[in-house]
This record gives sequence, structure tokens and C-alpha cells, in this order.
Amino acid sequence: MPTLFTKIVNGEIPSYKVAEDDKFFAFLDINPNAKGHTLCIPKKEEDKIFDLDEETYVELMRFSRKVAKALEKTIPCKRVGIAVVGLEVQHVHVHLIPLNDMKEMTFQHKVSMSQEEFETLTAEIQSNL
Repeated sequence: MPTLFTKIVNGEIPSYKVAEDDKFFAFLDINPNAKGHTLCIPKKEEDKIFDLDEETYVELMRFSRKVAKALEKTIPCKRVGIAVVGLEVQHVHVHLIPLNDMKEMTFQHKVSMSQEEFETLTAEIQSNL
């Protein structure tokens, strides 16, 4: 059965897509720790990041770096943090979180955004890729 993220990649579930290529997909987290919290995923389902073949792992990090650089240009922040947890969705995903405070990395601090804010932010990030 396809994961939630595969359904997003396939367009079965809407998302705020900020970047995509033939192997990877990046979209805004709809329950963000901070404004701009983005998930980068391989399109091919894999549960655990270290089960990816080495080439895909390196390419995912390269793709994530490109998205993180766009986030830095878009969101005022001290840095973009990175986390790979993988317990909520059984599909490799890299969290990119614009940080100004450590609480934004705890996954217990969330921010609310309107649909309009998500749409505007998506366009801004895309323009900085």
C-alpha cells in the first residue's frame, strides 16, 4: 500500500510543493515547527534512510541542500536545521527547519499558518531555487 508521501508525490493528496526533480520531491510540512519547515523525500519508497543505496542517499542530501539554500534566502533565520526521524511516516523524509531558537527543533513547538500563507511561502521558496 502506498505511503502518505507517495500519495502526495502522485498528486492524490494535495501539497505545497516547493521543488521536484525526477527522483525527489520537497513540500512544506502542514504541521510545521517553524515557518518554512519543509520535507524532502525520495519518490521511491524506502522506510529507513540508511537503507537507501549510497547514490540515492547522497543525491537526497544534495537535493535537500539545494532546498535548504532556498529556505535561507526566503525565511529570516539563523540557520536551517536538518533532522531525519522517520517514525510518523514509513517513507524516508528529511526535515529542513528554519531555526532561530532550539525549541523549533523539538517537534513539540508548532506554528499555525493559513492556506494563503502556505501558498505565498511556496511561491517565494520556488523563486529562490
